[in-house]
Amino acid sequence: MNILDIIAKKEQGLELNKAEMEYVVMGYVNAEIPDYQMSAFLMAIKILGMSDKEIIDLTDIMLHSGEVLELGFDSVDKHSTGGVGDKTTLVLAPLVASLGVKVAKMSGRGLGHTGGTIDKLEAIEGFKTSMSLDELKTQVEDINVAIVGQMGNLCPADKKIYALRDVTGTVASIPLIASSIMSKKLASGSSKIVIDLKVGAGALMKTLDEAKELARVMVKIGHLNGRKTICVLTNMEQPLGYAVGNSLEVLESLETLKGHGPSDLNELVINLGSLMLALDKDLAVEKAIEYVQNALENGTGYEKMIELVKHQGGDITKIPVSTNILEVKALTSGFVKHIDALKIGELARRLGAGRMTKNDQIDPEVGIVLHKKIGDVVKQGDSLASVYYNKKQISELDVIDCFCFSEQPVVKPKLIYEIIK
Repeated sequence: MNILDIIAKKEQGLELNKAEMEYVVMGYVNAEIPDYQMSAFLMAIKILGMSDKEIIDLTDIMLHSGEVLELGFDSVDKHSTGGVGDKTTLVLAPLVASLGVKVAKMSGRGLGHTGGTIDKLEAIEGFKTSMSLDELKTQVEDINVAIVGQMGNLCPADKKIYALRDVTGTVASIPLIASSIMSKKLASGSSKIVIDLKVGAGALMKTLDEAKELARVMVKIGHLNGRKTICVLTNMEQPLGYAVGNSLEVLESLETLKGHGPSDLNELVINLGSLMLALDKDLAVEKAIEYVQNALENGTGYEKMIELVKHQGGDITKIPVSTNILEVKALTSGFVKHIDALKIGELARRLGAGRMTKNDQIDPEVGIVLHKKIGDVVKQGDSLASVYYNKKQISELDVIDCFCFSEQPVVKPKLIYEIIK
């Protein structure tokens, strides 16, 4: 086989067989195929797509490129397809763990304009995001929860391809997203999977139709592999919560676990958490909602977060935030009609909260904290946002351009569109 012939075949819109895809994927993992040829292969997939069979085969290849974890106990995994200000896992994992759900969570780093859970956790001084499989299992058995990065022996193909996609414009592809997510979820050993599938300007899936197609494929892959899988389609037209940036999002997550979170983050966590709890404990969703709300209000989720951080070597009191702050004020009055989540994400990335190349170092101290959301009233001179910066800067106008105003009242947008099982 030859990589150029396989790329040409895909460029002609022909279906690849499993052997051809395995040749490319494992050739790249083993450094026999260089970045530039793999980039061409990924771009051909992004442009021309894949059949269900190709996606299922690609998922299986990446799944078996390394070790498949056998936990020895039932656990529920949650995954987000990525968004701006999406710190949901930081709240959700300890929250449901405090209710007896076992969560062995393998998370990723930032991808494109979207933040990564591992980058956020590493903003906590000393927090270790890598451990052995035995350490992972022991910790989950002890405290019900662990959050780690992709392990070297779990889905190494996805780990390497994921980093390349981030810097080659091949992030927003349904086949690549589906195979990446599901190979990790299946490899991590969880018996039940809840996926928060973001939709809108700040998400990888821009339209509801695209999101439904991705959900259909992922649920199909999950079911074919014997996993109960649920996709929740959620709004990412504006950032989730107020904070965008690693340390800033950790701090907002801690406040949420104390019962003082923003309304949209609270709503999302309660809905996702109740699905996870209902799946794990075979409860009615309505009853599960009560349990999750109580855990959010009485601080048991926060106590579990402290326990999680301690077990993974972090110091919850040491979360660095830049002291350089630019206040962005409104030039006009009105109602917030739209906030461009994609632009906000890209601005945070420019500040250093995300990567431009795969070797870039994240600056955990920087980011943007919004003070207004869609539907809010704004008067001229009101603060729209605070920009936390260090070496890299953006202008007030950069941020102002992310906001669109209306003279008429604006209805706050719906957060949850649909649940697909």
